[in-house]
Amino acid sequence: MEKSKTHIYFMPGLAAGPEIFEKLSFDTNRFELHYLKWLLPLNNSESISEYAERMCKEIHHDHPVLVGVSFGGILVQEMAKIISCQRVIIISSVKSYKEFPNNIRFAKKSNVHKLFPVGIIADFEKYTKFFVGEKLKSRAKMYQRYLSVRDKEYIRWALDTVVNWQQELPNKEVIHIHGTKDHIFPFHNIKDCIPIESGTHAMILIKAKQISKIISDQLA
Repeated sequence: MEKSKTHIYFMPGLAAGPEIFEKLSFDTNRFELHYLKWLLPLNNSESISEYAERMCKEIHHDHPVLVGVSFGGILVQEMAKIISCQRVIIISSVKSYKEFPNNIRFAKKSNVHKLFPVGIIADFEKYTKFFVGEKLKSRAKMYQRYLSVRDKEYIRWALDTVVNWQQELPNKEVIHIHGTKDHIFPFHNIKDCIPIESGTHAMILIKAKQISKIISDQLA
């Protein structure tokens, strides 16, 4: 009898599309891969648990593996509170608000994140002319390719939802892969993770081969 495949559902980071997973590589005899896309929030006050419940309707297999990057990692942890999962794997993310850096903690107290000019993401192409130098121009091209959700209300909702995430106690069953050079969620704040040396917040693209092997090994 042929062994059934493990179904892996991938959730991208804030404003990103499934394209961020394109460099990952898995044995298709063992795994069947599925890619989730961000839904637009129903309103600005939709809670992450309500949103997660809607996203769970996009899961069409029992006991899947959920993999989330950054904000997507937060979301899959919320989804795992609703549906039964074989594994939950987060990449470049956090397991509780206690792993947030000081700037996010400050934003929660001051609401300064509400002043973020969301138009920079929504109309990103208008701002690429300000990227000077080959490194920044290359980064701008990368952002243009992978930032696929440009809705301003979504961006406002997503920023506010991250800043106000209430999970205090981490789920010890969550597998956490984190880069030592992550500038969004600094490594020194992260507990109990699988480290990737020199991995940045964008390591899902740059360290894809290493990440693929870690995920495959964890699911062996």
